Amino acid sequence: MNTPTRRPLDRHALWSLLSEKSDFWTSIDVVQVTGSTNADLARAARNGAGEGTVLIAEEQTRGRGRLDRQWSCPPHAGLMMSFLLRPSAPRERWGTLSLATGVALEETLRATAGVSAKLKWPNDVLIDGKKVCGILAAVENGAVIVGMGLNVSLTEAELPVPEATSLALAGAEEVPREQLAADFLAHFAAVYRAWDADGPAGVIERWRRHSATLGRHVEVSYPNGDKLTGRAVDIAADGRLAVAHLDDAGAETVSHIAAGDIVHLRPRA
Repeated sequence: MNTPTRRPLDRHALWSLLSEKSDFWTSIDVVQVTGSTNADLARAARNGAGEGTVLIAEEQTRGRGRLDRQWSCPPHAGLMMSFLLRPSAPRERWGTLSLATGVALEETLRATAGVSAKLKWPNDVLIDGKKVCGILAAVENGAVIVGMGLNVSLTEAELPVPEATSLALAGAEEVPREQLAADFLAHFAAVYRAWDADGPAGVIERWRRHSATLGRHVEVSYPNGDKLTGRAVDIAADGRLAVAHLDDAGAETVSHIAAGDIVHLRPRA
């Protein structure tokens, strides 16, 4: 595909669209370039910023994903967004907010861009097995900062890794980024309010329906370097991934993974 025509985000158009759809968000700022939108909002949280603050950057110079991986996207080719939440729900539930974000994005992409996506635990959104969006949530000063990077119009030559894709490469309907952002934020606000009031069970059930991970053989790499291979069988109420595997004695057991890197393995013959 040829490099598409790209234009800067129109903040006023975005705010106008969003204001018609949701009363949750309190402020949106769009900057041309920053180091990291998550880092910027973490600093704002330390200074007392309120829930509903959104920051979108056209370019990040120090964007990071999970496990401190570098993440980059050409200017005007994606949606690099962070938003600030101050949940009233118990803190032990906060780890499921990345799942809630994935659910809201999957449902938005289906409704707005006409594309079917799947969810990879803990925080990736896939199209045809390739990553179109990564999500990263962090706690700062009693707030949760959720960041996401959605590849919108990247060409194959612009992809950071072969395992990535973009909405354009997936044949999604051409939708202005303002509409994509407004539709996602409005839908996420509804998902979040239900999550905050009723708990994560509804989010987790929706995540299960669109999971690319459950039922798959996976390799788990723990932060300390240990590895585990087994079959992903469920998501626990707190968002942990349940993996069935053989223990040292050869008996089947189930481990619940709170943090780790997941590789989907090819189906066994």
